[in-house]
Amino acid sequence: MDRWPDEPRVYQRPPTDLDLTVTPEWLYEWIDTGCVPADEVAAIKAPAPALNARSWTTNGRTDAVRLRRLYERGHTIRLGNLQRVMPYIASLTRGIQEETGYSNYVHAFLTPGREQGLRHHWDQQMAVIVQLAGVKRWELWPPVVEAPMREHLESFRVWKDSYLDEWRAAGPNRTIDLRPGQSMLLPRGWVHNPFNAADRPSLHLTFAIRERTPYWITEKLTGGVIGELAFRRILLPGDIHGDALPGIVADTRDALVAYLQGLDPRRMAETLRDLARTELEYTT
Repeated sequence: MDRWPDEPRVYQRPPTDLDLTVTPEWLYEWIDTGCVPADEVAAIKAPAPALNARSWTTNGRTDAVRLRRLYERGHTIRLGNLQRVMPYIASLTRGIQEETGYSNYVHAFLTPGREQGLRHHWDQQMAVIVQLAGVKRWELWPPVVEAPMREHLESFRVWKDSYLDEWRAAGPNRTIDLRPGQSMLLPRGWVHNPFNAADRPSLHLTFAIRERTPYWITEKLTGGVIGELAFRRILLPGDIHGDALPGIVADTRDALVAYLQGLDPRRMAETLRDLARTELEYTT
Protein backbone atom coordinates (compact mmCIF):
# COMPACT_ATOMS: atom_id res chain seq x y z
CA MET A 1 0.00 0.00 0.00
CA ASP A 2 3.05 2.28 0.27
CA ARG A 3 4.46 1.62 -3.21
CA TRP A 4 2.88 1.48 -6.63
CA PRO A 5 4.13 -0.50 -9.63
CA ASP A 6 5.61 1.43 -12.53
CA GLU A 7 6.28 -1.63 -14.69
CA PRO A 8 4.08 -4.58 -15.71
CA ARG A 9 4.09 -7.53 -13.33
CA VAL A 10 2.62 -11.01 -13.65
CA TYR A 11 1.37 -12.96 -10.66
CA GLN A 12 0.37 -16.60 -10.38
CA ARG A 13 -2.76 -16.68 -8.27
CA PRO A 14 -4.20 -19.71 -6.47
CA PRO A 15 -7.78 -20.74 -7.35
CA THR A 16 -10.09 -18.02 -6.04
CA ASP A 17 -13.80 -17.40 -5.69
CA LEU A 18 -13.49 -15.21 -8.78
CA ASP A 19 -12.29 -18.15 -10.88
CA LEU A 20 -15.10 -20.34 -9.57
CA THR A 21 -17.83 -17.72 -10.02
CA VAL A 22 -16.99 -15.88 -13.24
CA THR A 23 -16.45 -18.80 -15.59
CA PRO A 24 -16.40 -18.77 -19.39
CA GLU A 25 -19.58 -20.85 -19.39
CA TRP A 26 -21.33 -18.30 -17.21
CA LEU A 27 -20.40 -15.40 -19.50
CA TYR A 28 -21.23 -17.33 -22.66
CA GLU A 29 -24.67 -18.08 -21.21
CA TRP A 30 -25.09 -14.41 -20.34
CA ILE A 31 -24.41 -13.52 -23.97
CA ASP A 32 -26.61 -16.27 -25.39
CA THR A 33 -29.61 -15.25 -23.29
CA GLY A 34 -29.43 -11.68 -24.54
CA CYS A 35 -29.36 -10.40 -20.95
CA VAL A 36 -26.25 -8.25 -21.45
CA PRO A 37 -27.22 -4.54 -21.36
CA ALA A 38 -26.91 -3.32 -24.94
CA ASP A 39 -25.11 -0.11 -24.01
CA GLU A 40 -22.38 -2.10 -22.23
CA VAL A 41 -21.45 -4.19 -25.27
CA ALA A 42 -18.74 -3.48 -27.81
CA ALA A 43 -17.71 -5.60 -30.80
CA ILE A 44 -14.20 -5.02 -32.16
CA LYS A 45 -12.12 -6.75 -34.81
CA ALA A 46 -8.74 -5.25 -35.70
CA PRO A 47 -7.91 -3.29 -37.74
CA ALA A 48 -11.49 -2.02 -38.15
CA PRO A 49 -13.06 0.34 -35.58
CA ALA A 50 -15.70 -0.86 -33.13
CA LEU A 51 -19.06 -1.64 -34.72
CA ASN A 52 -22.17 0.44 -34.29
CA ALA A 53 -24.49 -0.88 -31.57
CA ARG A 54 -27.17 -1.58 -34.17
CA SER A 55 -25.00 -4.50 -35.28
CA TRP A 56 -26.00 -6.52 -32.20
CA THR A 57 -29.29 -4.96 -31.08
CA THR A 58 -32.94 -5.30 -32.01
CA ASN A 59 -35.37 -2.66 -30.78
CA GLY A 60 -32.63 -1.27 -28.54
CA ARG A 61 -31.98 -4.56 -26.75
CA THR A 62 -29.11 -7.01 -27.10
CA ASP A 63 -29.90 -9.57 -29.78
CA ALA A 64 -28.20 -12.77 -28.63
CA VAL A 65 -28.20 -14.36 -32.10
CA ARG A 66 -26.61 -11.34 -33.77
CA LEU A 67 -24.03 -10.94 -31.01
CA ARG A 68 -23.06 -14.60 -31.16
CA ARG A 69 -22.76 -14.32 -34.95
CA LEU A 70 -20.33 -11.41 -34.60
CA TYR A 71 -18.26 -13.44 -32.17
CA GLU A 72 -18.18 -16.39 -34.57
CA ARG A 73 -16.99 -14.03 -37.31
CA GLY A 74 -13.94 -13.09 -35.24
CA HIS A 75 -15.04 -10.05 -33.28
CA THR A 76 -13.87 -9.58 -29.72
CA ILE A 77 -16.90 -9.04 -27.52
CA ARG A 78 -16.39 -6.61 -24.68
CA LEU A 79 -18.90 -6.76 -21.84
CA GLY A 80 -18.53 -3.53 -19.93
CA ASN A 81 -19.04 -2.43 -16.34
CA LEU A 82 -19.86 -5.81 -14.85
CA GLN A 83 -19.89 -4.18 -11.42
CA ARG A 84 -23.13 -2.40 -12.38
CA VAL A 85 -25.06 -5.53 -13.29
CA MET A 86 -23.50 -8.42 -11.35
CA PRO A 87 -23.83 -8.34 -7.53
CA TYR A 88 -20.77 -10.54 -7.05
CA ILE A 89 -18.55 -8.24 -9.13
CA ALA A 90 -20.04 -5.19 -7.41
CA SER A 91 -19.06 -6.63 -4.05
CA LEU A 92 -15.56 -7.36 -5.33
CA THR A 93 -14.98 -3.87 -6.70
CA ARG A 94 -16.28 -2.25 -3.53
CA GLY A 95 -13.85 -4.35 -1.54
CA ILE A 96 -10.99 -3.08 -3.71
CA GLN A 97 -12.13 0.48 -3.16
CA GLU A 98 -12.45 0.08 0.59
CA GLU A 99 -8.90 -1.24 0.75
CA THR A 100 -7.22 1.17 -1.68
CA GLY A 101 -9.46 4.24 -1.80
CA TYR A 102 -9.64 3.83 -5.59
CA SER A 103 -12.92 3.35 -7.39
CA ASN A 104 -12.75 0.78 -10.18
CA TYR A 105 -14.71 -0.97 -12.88
CA VAL A 106 -14.56 -4.33 -14.64
CA HIS A 107 -14.79 -5.23 -18.32
CA ALA A 108 -14.78 -8.75 -19.75
CA PHE A 109 -13.12 -9.47 -23.11
CA LEU A 110 -13.92 -12.60 -25.13
CA THR A 111 -11.64 -13.04 -28.13
CA PRO A 112 -11.96 -15.94 -30.62
CA GLY A 113 -8.89 -17.99 -31.47
CA ARG A 114 -6.29 -16.27 -33.67
CA GLU A 115 -8.18 -12.97 -33.56
CA GLN A 116 -7.59 -9.46 -32.20
CA GLY A 117 -9.89 -6.75 -30.92
CA LEU A 118 -8.12 -3.62 -29.69
CA ARG A 119 -4.72 -2.76 -31.13
CA HIS A 120 -1.84 -0.58 -29.87
CA HIS A 121 -2.97 1.94 -27.26
CA TRP A 122 -2.45 3.00 -23.66
CA ASP A 123 -4.90 3.55 -20.84
CA GLN A 124 -5.53 6.34 -18.34
CA GLN A 125 -5.42 4.14 -15.25
CA MET A 126 -3.73 1.00 -14.01
CA ALA A 127 -5.32 -2.24 -15.18
CA VAL A 128 -5.34 -5.60 -13.45
CA ILE A 129 -5.77 -8.24 -16.15
CA VAL A 130 -7.23 -11.51 -14.84
CA GLN A 131 -6.95 -14.34 -17.36
CA LEU A 132 -9.76 -16.87 -16.97
CA ALA A 133 -9.58 -19.03 -20.11
CA GLY A 134 -7.30 -19.46 -23.10
CA VAL A 135 -4.10 -17.48 -23.62
CA LYS A 136 -3.83 -13.77 -24.41
CA ARG A 137 -0.57 -12.41 -25.77
CA TRP A 138 0.40 -8.91 -24.65
CA GLU A 139 3.09 -7.00 -26.54
CA LEU A 140 4.21 -4.14 -24.28
CA TRP A 141 6.21 -0.93 -24.68
CA PRO A 142 7.16 1.69 -22.05
CA PRO A 143 5.09 4.88 -21.96
CA VAL A 144 5.62 7.56 -24.58
CA VAL A 145 3.71 10.10 -22.45
CA GLU A 146 3.94 10.64 -18.72
CA ALA A 147 0.98 10.06 -16.39
CA PRO A 148 -1.94 10.23 -18.86
CA MET A 149 -5.15 11.24 -17.12
CA ARG A 150 -8.76 11.57 -18.28
CA GLU A 151 -8.73 13.29 -21.71
CA HIS A 152 -5.22 14.63 -21.07
CA LEU A 153 -2.69 12.64 -23.17
CA GLU A 154 -5.29 10.02 -24.08
CA SER A 155 -3.78 7.76 -26.73
CA PHE A 156 -6.17 8.51 -29.58
CA ARG A 157 -5.99 12.27 -28.90
CA VAL A 158 -2.20 12.56 -29.13
CA TRP A 159 -1.58 9.65 -31.49
CA LYS A 160 1.27 9.89 -33.98
CA ASP A 161 1.61 7.40 -36.81
CA SER A 162 5.34 7.45 -36.17
CA TYR A 163 4.70 5.72 -32.83
CA LEU A 164 3.54 2.56 -34.56
CA ASP A 165 6.52 2.54 -36.92
CA GLU A 166 8.91 2.97 -34.00
CA TRP A 167 7.28 0.21 -31.93
CA ARG A 168 7.29 -2.23 -34.81
CA ALA A 169 10.90 -1.43 -35.72
CA ALA A 170 12.15 -1.86 -32.15
CA GLY A 171 9.90 -4.78 -31.27
CA PRO A 172 8.05 -5.03 -27.96
CA ASN A 173 9.88 -4.25 -24.74
CA ARG A 174 8.41 -7.47 -23.45
CA THR A 175 5.91 -10.08 -24.58
CA ILE A 176 3.68 -11.84 -22.06
CA ASP A 177 1.50 -14.84 -22.79
CA LEU A 178 -1.07 -14.56 -20.02
CA ARG A 179 -2.57 -17.90 -19.03
CA PRO A 180 -5.48 -19.00 -16.81
CA GLY A 181 -4.55 -18.56 -13.17
CA GLN A 182 -2.34 -15.55 -13.91
CA SER A 183 -2.97 -11.87 -13.32
CA MET A 184 -1.03 -8.96 -14.76
CA LEU A 185 -0.64 -5.45 -13.41
CA LEU A 186 -0.39 -2.97 -16.29
CA PRO A 187 0.49 0.58 -15.13
CA ARG A 188 -1.22 3.48 -16.84
CA GLY A 189 0.54 4.76 -19.92
CA TRP A 190 2.17 1.45 -20.86
CA VAL A 191 1.53 0.75 -24.54
CA HIS A 192 -0.07 -2.62 -25.18
CA ASN A 193 -1.04 -4.62 -28.24
CA PRO A 194 -3.11 -7.61 -27.03
CA PHE A 195 -4.22 -10.46 -29.28
CA ASN A 196 -5.11 -14.12 -29.18
CA ALA A 197 -2.18 -16.08 -30.66
CA ALA A 198 -3.71 -19.49 -29.90
CA ASP A 199 -6.52 -21.52 -31.45
CA ARG A 200 -8.70 -21.58 -28.32
CA PRO A 201 -10.88 -18.62 -27.32
CA SER A 202 -9.49 -16.25 -24.72
CA LEU A 203 -11.41 -14.73 -21.83
CA HIS A 204 -10.06 -12.16 -19.41
CA LEU A 205 -11.36 -9.55 -17.01
CA THR A 206 -9.86 -6.08 -16.84
CA PHE A 207 -10.12 -4.35 -13.49
CA ALA A 208 -9.51 -0.66 -14.26
CA ILE A 209 -8.19 0.99 -11.08
CA ARG A 210 -9.00 4.69 -10.93
CA GLU A 211 -5.99 5.99 -9.06
CA ARG A 212 -6.36 9.19 -7.05
CA THR A 213 -4.15 12.16 -7.90
CA PRO A 214 -3.45 15.64 -6.48
CA TYR A 215 -5.80 16.90 -9.18
CA TRP A 216 -8.59 15.00 -7.41
CA ILE A 217 -7.72 16.80 -4.17
CA THR A 218 -7.69 20.11 -6.05
CA GLU A 219 -11.18 19.49 -7.39
CA LYS A 220 -12.50 18.71 -3.92
CA LEU A 221 -10.74 21.70 -2.37
CA THR A 222 -12.17 24.16 -4.88
CA GLY A 223 -15.57 22.48 -5.27
CA GLY A 224 -16.71 23.72 -1.89
CA VAL A 225 -16.69 27.36 -2.99
CA ILE A 226 -20.19 26.88 -4.38
CA GLY A 227 -21.33 27.29 -0.80
CA GLU A 228 -20.06 30.87 -0.81
CA LEU A 229 -22.50 33.43 -2.19
CA ALA A 230 -19.77 35.48 -3.83
CA PHE A 231 -18.95 32.60 -6.15
CA ARG A 232 -22.59 32.15 -7.21
CA ARG A 233 -23.20 35.71 -8.34
CA ILE A 234 -23.96 36.31 -12.01
CA LEU A 235 -21.29 37.50 -14.42
CA LEU A 236 -23.09 39.94 -16.70
CA PRO A 237 -22.51 39.82 -20.45
CA GLY A 238 -20.91 43.22 -20.20
CA ASP A 239 -18.45 41.87 -17.62
CA ILE A 240 -17.44 39.02 -19.91
CA HIS A 241 -16.99 41.13 -23.03
CA GLY A 242 -15.82 44.35 -21.41
CA ASP A 243 -12.61 45.65 -19.91
CA ALA A 244 -13.63 44.62 -16.40
CA LEU A 245 -12.97 40.89 -16.88
CA PRO A 246 -9.24 40.84 -15.99
CA GLY A 247 -10.04 42.58 -12.71
CA ILE A 248 -12.87 40.12 -11.99
CA VAL A 249 -10.48 37.25 -12.64
CA ALA A 250 -7.95 38.73 -10.21
CA ASP A 251 -10.62 39.30 -7.54
CA THR A 252 -11.94 35.75 -7.98
CA ARG A 253 -8.43 34.32 -7.73
CA ASP A 254 -7.81 36.25 -4.51
CA ALA A 255 -11.16 35.14 -3.09
CA LEU A 256 -10.39 31.53 -3.96
CA VAL A 257 -6.97 31.74 -2.28
CA ALA A 258 -8.57 33.20 0.82
CA TYR A 259 -11.18 30.44 0.84
CA LEU A 260 -8.54 27.72 0.51
CA GLN A 261 -6.41 29.22 3.26
CA GLY A 262 -9.41 29.07 5.55
CA LEU A 263 -9.89 25.32 5.14
CA ASP A 264 -8.84 22.95 7.90
CA PRO A 265 -6.48 20.39 6.26
CA ARG A 266 -7.22 17.69 8.84
CA ARG A 267 -10.97 18.04 8.49
CA MET A 268 -10.65 18.09 4.71
CA ALA A 269 -8.48 14.97 4.84
CA GLU A 270 -11.22 13.09 6.68
CA THR A 271 -13.74 14.19 4.06
CA LEU A 272 -11.42 12.98 1.30
CA ARG A 273 -10.98 9.59 2.98
CA ASP A 274 -14.74 9.14 3.10
CA LEU A 275 -15.10 10.15 -0.54
CA ALA A 276 -12.28 7.82 -1.59
CA ARG A 277 -14.16 4.88 -0.09
CA THR A 278 -17.60 5.79 -1.41
CA GLU A 279 -17.27 7.76 -4.66
CA LEU A 280 -18.08 5.19 -7.34
CA GLU A 281 -17.81 6.95 -10.67
CA TYR A 282 -14.73 9.12 -10.25
CA THR A 283 -12.55 9.05 -13.37
CA THR A 284 -8.80 9.56 -13.31
